[in-house]
Amino acid sequence: MQNTTTSLLALILDRSVGNILRMLRVIRLPKAERGPVSWGFVGTLAITLAYGLIMLFSASYSSGYTKYGDIYHFIKPQAIVAVVGFAAMLFLSRINYRALRYLNETFYFVTLVLLVVALFMPSDNNGCYRWVYFPGGMSLQPSELAKFAIILGTADALDKRKDQIGNPLYGIVLPALPLIPVLILLKMEPHNSAMILMCAIFGTMVFCAGGGGWWLFGAGGVAAAGGLAFYNYLSSSGGYAAERLGGVWGLTPTDTANMLWQTRQSVYAICTGGMFGVGIGNSVQKHQWLPYAENDFIFSVVCEELGFVGALAVIILFGALIVQGILIALNAPDFFGTLLGIGVTAQVAWQAFCHIGVATALLPNTGISLPFFSSGGTSLLLLLGEMGVLLSVSRAGNARLAAQKEQQQADIDRRLGRSPQRPVYRRQRT
Repeated sequence: MQNTTTSLLALILDRSVGNILRMLRVIRLPKAERGPVSWGFVGTLAITLAYGLIMLFSASYSSGYTKYGDIYHFIKPQAIVAVVGFAAMLFLSRINYRALRYLNETFYFVTLVLLVVALFMPSDNNGCYRWVYFPGGMSLQPSELAKFAIILGTADALDKRKDQIGNPLYGIVLPALPLIPVLILLKMEPHNSAMILMCAIFGTMVFCAGGGGWWLFGAGGVAAAGGLAFYNYLSSSGGYAAERLGGVWGLTPTDTANMLWQTRQSVYAICTGGMFGVGIGNSVQKHQWLPYAENDFIFSVVCEELGFVGALAVIILFGALIVQGILIALNAPDFFGTLLGIGVTAQVAWQAFCHIGVATALLPNTGISLPFFSSGGTSLLLLLGEMGVLLSVSRAGNARLAAQKEQQQADIDRRLGRSPQRPVYRRQRT
């Protein structure tokens, strides 16, 4: 018994402290992979972040003054997190993204512990247990950590078994096992939108990796059937989720009388905006008509104040981020980097799609934030951290592309009989 206990403690220390020490040994990118970051991606992200902060202040000052007596209640912490997070992003772009594999197990375990702790915390307005509160007024939403834990764990699991990825056991079943406890804990909160997002991210990564081969289509059918059954369960179980799913929604909502209050006010805001909007800061719906205007329905405020043009700008910016993220992932020097890039990009893509879909009544009201726009320090900080990881992948990929171009040029010079050009150094006259 004593030997078993000792072995267990040794294993825990090895998987925690030992892995951290191993991570520190390889935390710097190899010299050959220290290429330039993708500055086009950084520029697009900076514009998106600035746009989001401006719209957050416009959408939130009414709620901040009404609930807290401070029009800067939401924007102040968000702006601080944006500055700190952007600096952290640039710092993380200089680390070796492969070192994160050593944190996989520890990060996943900490996430599970925080998800359990959240169940014993005070509930929010909807009777849900989604936050962990710390002394001093700080709070953390563990579901945001869980998203990256699933991305990192799925990328690691698929990469370790990439030679057997066509086998459904190694390409689908085993990578999905860590997702199950997370989904169970999220259901206990409950946090249905986070469950949907994580399943979508996981499915995207497995599909892009080719996990399970042809069995993937069968697994997709099972997942679709499970999603439909889950939808029927939510819509008939009562509570706030059933009320939201029972509202009218579709591509062209015309019966606003039967819509939920939130969806109806969102449609009113979008219709009011027209082509160019009523002007930034001049939204009427955000003045306590549209619930959670600073978070779940910030896109509606964008549409009302800046109209179709402002909404199109949001969509174009996210489209540019997603396309550049995909290119970074495809240019990664290894399979793990590709999967990591796909996972991070998929999170941004699915969140933006679902948020805009909810605001426009395309989807039922699931309460999903808009990345880089909606209020939420935990979400923004982790998103910017993930962007730093994506930029680390881009540096390694850009270095690989530069080395390939240099090799191709050397081959051309050799075939043409050219001697390689060397820099000439001249001594300066004194």
